[in-house]
Amino acid sequence: MLTILGIRHHGPGSARSVRAELEKLRPDCVLVEGPPDADALIPLIAQAGMIPPVALLLYLPDDPQKAVYYPFAEFSPEWQAIQYALAHKVPVRFMDWEQKYQLGLDNERGDDEKKGTSNESPQDSPSLISHHFDPFTGIAEAAGYSDGERWWEHFVEQRRGSGEVFTGILELMIALRAESEKLGQIEPRDLVREAAMRTIIRAAQAEGRQNIAIICGAWHAPALVKLDAAKADEKLLKGANKNPGQVASTFVPWTYDRLARRSGYGAGIDSPGWYEHLWQTESHLVETWMVKVAQLMRQEDLGISPAHAIEATRLAETLAALRGRPLPGLPELDEAIQAIFCFGDDAPMRLIREKLIVGQRMGNVPPSAPTVPLQRDITAAQKRTRLEPSASPESLDLDLRKPLLLERSQLLHRLNLLGIPWGKLQTTRGAKGTFHELWQIEWKPEFAVSIIEASLWGNIILEAATNKVTARAAQAADLPGLTPLVESALLADLAESIPPLMARVQNLAAASADLPHLMEALPPLVNVTRYGNVRQTDTALVRHVVDELITRICIGLPAACTALDDDAAQAMFERIKAVHGGIFLLEDSPLPPNRERSSSYLGENRGDGGHAESWLRTLSILAAPQAGHGLTRGLASRLIYDRRADNDTASRMSLALSPGTPAAESAAWVQGFLHSGGQALIHDPALWHLLNDWVLSLPEALFTTLLPLLRRTFSTFPAPERRQIGELAKTGGRSASFTTEIELDPLRVEKALTLVNLILGKG
Repeated sequence: MLTILGIRHHGPGSARSVRAELEKLRPDCVLVEGPPDADALIPLIAQAGMIPPVALLLYLPDDPQKAVYYPFAEFSPEWQAIQYALAHKVPVRFMDWEQKYQLGLDNERGDDEKKGTSNESPQDSPSLISHHFDPFTGIAEAAGYSDGERWWEHFVEQRRGSGEVFTGILELMIALRAESEKLGQIEPRDLVREAAMRTIIRAAQAEGRQNIAIICGAWHAPALVKLDAAKADEKLLKGANKNPGQVASTFVPWTYDRLARRSGYGAGIDSPGWYEHLWQTESHLVETWMVKVAQLMRQEDLGISPAHAIEATRLAETLAALRGRPLPGLPELDEAIQAIFCFGDDAPMRLIREKLIVGQRMGNVPPSAPTVPLQRDITAAQKRTRLEPSASPESLDLDLRKPLLLERSQLLHRLNLLGIPWGKLQTTRGAKGTFHELWQIEWKPEFAVSIIEASLWGNIILEAATNKVTARAAQAADLPGLTPLVESALLADLAESIPPLMARVQNLAAASADLPHLMEALPPLVNVTRYGNVRQTDTALVRHVVDELITRICIGLPAACTALDDDAAQAMFERIKAVHGGIFLLEDSPLPPNRERSSSYLGENRGDGGHAESWLRTLSILAAPQAGHGLTRGLASRLIYDRRADNDTASRMSLALSPGTPAAESAAWVQGFLHSGGQALIHDPALWHLLNDWVLSLPEALFTTLLPLLRRTFSTFPAPERRQIGELAKTGGRSASFTTEIELDPLRVEKALTLVNLILGKG
């Protein structure tokens, strides 16, 4: 006897009905829609530590990107059927077209396989989606529902365990399949899959199984009723079973977010968290859901009382009654919650959707599940650093002076290098400097494939990351692409990769005559030099390359800044700023071992002495009249002014804004000079008057032409600076900050000096 149970994948009502029907049937064999390639993994489902949601992962070992997922939740009918069979020691196996034939196909399914869409529901199979066809749409509309999903939920998923529903589902699907065949809406791939399913059923019968229970997507149920076309199935499969690949399989943790339809999973559901509630709750369905919502909102410090939960429950039940529903569904609950709990606001509803309706649950797989050695090393590192994977985003604040937190940082950096972006480094500001890192971490199920791919580089994290960095260094064609890799390798503490990396950097730098490439390569390397004391990393090799780059840049930059057009000048403008920041960042970098900062040391080839002085001399050349584009000359003048390196800024501005200089060139100079703000104008009256006089001297037509450029420059200033500059313009440059003669009260001065001397220890 064959009993076909047509279900909706990941449907709690279907799962409850399947369990009830199996308890009544007591089958001697259970066949579940799924990949026969993974039959050997079925016993793992009964092991301790296997906690759904999880997914079967099948992939080609030689090409892990060709992979397919079969997700399971606790409320998945297939999961419950397998659990029943294992608990009652009933033979259970998967039935479908083997993935070893599908993963090797170079066809339109390539992208779908990566999303795990082979385990589709009747209304969500990839073949039907490709035709924009939902077989339940017409039925749902006739019954007064907005879509087939809502209709199926109310008529199937909210049932409390009745097995009789499967007879009705089968009759309905037979009618729908007949109509779809007339319209040519049956996908050829579905026909092959169903032929494979029938073949497996016949094999079970040949083994002497008399009472076979079949759990499959409802869409396939009508195709499994008749088994008399064995020769036709063999012919169809013979034509399809070509070029089989070697398939590996395992279980991986899954999340509700990836189970949701919004993730792109073809058999996904809109509300995994809600479906879990339907599965776990035997009675008072609405009341317990409202309690969950109230608890969540109170955790978020939102003022919710029991009265809100009571009123929202009443409203949801009233809405269901008005719409002729037997029970409130998720739409009725959402409307009641938004009206009563959220007072119509959408923001709390987004929180409820993320944490309750979709949910943030993540499953677990026992250690006995097959895996690559790299996965085991990552798991061990996670336990060692007490950094367990989580499906919800978490923030990590790492003080790198603490060994455990330093090891966490190195682990995250190494995984990023391997293409497993568990953590994303955030930009931080504050006094902690390089001792401080802020990370945002979130584990994603698809990292399972990334780990398999990364295992090609090695069996442990350190080995794999080192090998990959070394290989990337050998393939790098230019310095800007290579120097960020040096920084990443040092952050990840890949000591063995540094010598070949720096040798490659030196070779490329020596062979490169492209000054922009040298300038783009410098800032990442300068940043690296600060890691010595923080990460106990030897950066001597990096310092040597930095010295060479700075020397070559200082020599070649003046010539490179001549004859630049506006676009090239803008690009050079950004490079000069980056190099300037890098050189003076060296002031704060640790000194080489056994060296002390002294006046004699400043004369050596060192960033905080010799390099800084060489760079300022180079800027003086760039700032000279007729030295190049006005933008770079203005920038050089401002950088020199900010370092207080000379007293020639006023004369440079005077020459740049003189009547003989073209107005467009003068405007570019102003743009370069004022790139970092207007403090120079506010506190230096000479500069203010020079700029003010130049603006006043412009003819009206020319002023109108240059106004957009000047306005764009001044609009970048902070609001307080713009306000002060406006006050100066209003008063003609007279400001308290320009006043040199201030009347002082002798008595107050004496008291102030007494206090200052006391603070300085002179009193």
